[in-house]
Amino acid sequence: MKFNKLAKLIRFLQDDLSVPTTAIDLALRRGENSPNTFSMVLWQYGLITIDQLDRIFDWLETA
Repeated sequence: MKFNKLAKLIRFLQDDLSVPTTAIDLALRRGENSPNTFSMVLWQYGLITIDQLDRIFDWLETA
């Protein structure tokens, strides 16, 4: 179940937020495979903005 939600989150990042695949790969390599911490890693490394992080958390609430 957790993998499925992460896969859907990655699709959302790519399709809706246009997060580059390289940014997503970097966050995955950090080993944070929980959707919540994965999003935080993207923000922590400056790969997404705080506005994008808010949109991700909104998405996670409804997913």
